[in-house]
Amino acid sequence: MSVEFSSPVVNARSVAQPLWFRLRKSKGITLSVLMCCLALLWVSPFIWMLSSAFSASTFGEGMASVLPRFPLTLDNFRDAWQSADWLSLYANTVIFSFGTFFVQLITITTAGYVFACHEFRGKQTLFLLFLVQLMVMPVVMMVPNMMTLKTLGLLNTLTGVMMPYFTSAFGVFLMRQAFLAIPKELEEAALMEGCRWWQVLYRVLLPMCWPSVLAFATVSITYHWNEYLWPLMMLNDPDKQVLTVGLVSFAMGAESGGQWGTISAGTIMVCLPLMLAFIAFQKQFLRSFGFSGIK
Repeated sequence: MSVEFSSPVVNARSVAQPLWFRLRKSKGITLSVLMCCLALLWVSPFIWMLSSAFSASTFGEGMASVLPRFPLTLDNFRDAWQSADWLSLYANTVIFSFGTFFVQLITITTAGYVFACHEFRGKQTLFLLFLVQLMVMPVVMMVPNMMTLKTLGLLNTLTGVMMPYFTSAFGVFLMRQAFLAIPKELEEAALMEGCRWWQVLYRVLLPMCWPSVLAFATVSITYHWNEYLWPLMMLNDPDKQVLTVGLVSFAMGAESGGQWGTISAGTIMVCLPLMLAFIAFQKQFLRSFGFSGIK
């Protein structure tokens, strides 16, 4: 009578493989749950803001509530609109953001074209000096900029607020890299056809760098739309204030009365134009960042 014994190695393998697959599957599930929790944590302030803005205002209640109180209402938006001169704030912010970007578009494309397509003595040194600006915090330059603008008589003016941003080291670097990626033969062909340098730049090269321009426009307009400290220091006239400064002044008065719904409604009114622009052009934005190499 023979007795057969099963190999312990085979049994161990048969048990280990299903265990390995189970551990691998549970690891994937755990990672997905962790990412969902992080996403929920990141979006929770925005959810609270929406909930507070559309809920009926109740003194002393609902500040930490994520769930809205029914019935939903637009009273908070009406109260916020009546509490500040939003048309003037929007107009000043649009002038500040888009006016700065349009001037930057001229300066960064011209400088980027010179650094990419022309040779001159000290070119690399000058370009490195441009890049050094990326390592200087804007706060460090606020007092020198204010003293310069005071000498020029531009304090408490939108032009004075925009002037320190009329050029951008990041924009010059971005456009230089975009122009370097364009074949040199296109520029030479345009020059042979009788085009001047500015015609070559703005009619031949710049249309081919549209993704980089759109990427820089997104960064520049968003940054200046949300700028707070520099306009606060420069502008004393309430008629010249921008949205961020006006929102803080409005929120300080509403916070003393516990009007969190009104504060949330005002915050949404400040963020709404940028959110609508991103929703409408999100494919173009993401494509532009992909083509320009920004991560």
